[in-house]
Amino acid sequence: MATRDNLKKRKIAVLGSRSVGKSSMILQFIENHFMESYYPTIESTFVKTVNYKGTEYDCEVIDTAGQDEYSLLGPKHAIGIHGYVLVYSVTSRKSFDMIQIVYDKLIDFCGVTDIPCVIVGSKTDLSSSRQVDPSEGERLAQTNKAAWVETSAKANVNVGEVFQLCLAEIEKRAPSSQPEVPARPGRICRIM
Repeated sequence: MATRDNLKKRKIAVLGSRSVGKSSMILQFIENHFMESYYPTIESTFVKTVNYKGTEYDCEVIDTAGQDEYSLLGPKHAIGIHGYVLVYSVTSRKSFDMIQIVYDKLIDFCGVTDIPCVIVGSKTDLSSSRQVDPSEGERLAQTNKAAWVETSAKANVNVGEVFQLCLAEIEKRAPSSQPEVPARPGRICRIM
């Protein structure tokens, strides 16, 4: 078994509007339980070892405070982050519309055209209150070259899948290891 020091480390930020179930999903993933009551999150970090395709990853999951269109995404949401989980509630059209705004802010802030990302429709156990059709979530993910899944933290449906998909998106974009070029004999480079 790998020791914690030699595991691949991955930092994943979970973002989305207030009350979409970010904390519930993370707690279900980390601690395997669902918390009925709602307490607004300031920001918390959790760590869990995840096996993805036979490799152990030390995943640091950052549970952020809810975003709205006026929230400022700062360096803490970009520097050192390997992947993003953007969460909306299937019962809230407004939270779904926020996903593109948050995604665009991340793209602008990171200065890239593509980020490792999973778009998550949460609270599928509340299907009678659904405002966002699965096809809309899928289409949004395709538009942004992101993975997509719907979940229920309460029923523990697809919660682990979210983080497997995020690792897949991260690894898909990771630079492939380049073979080392052997040094030519007699050539020495010294950096002073």
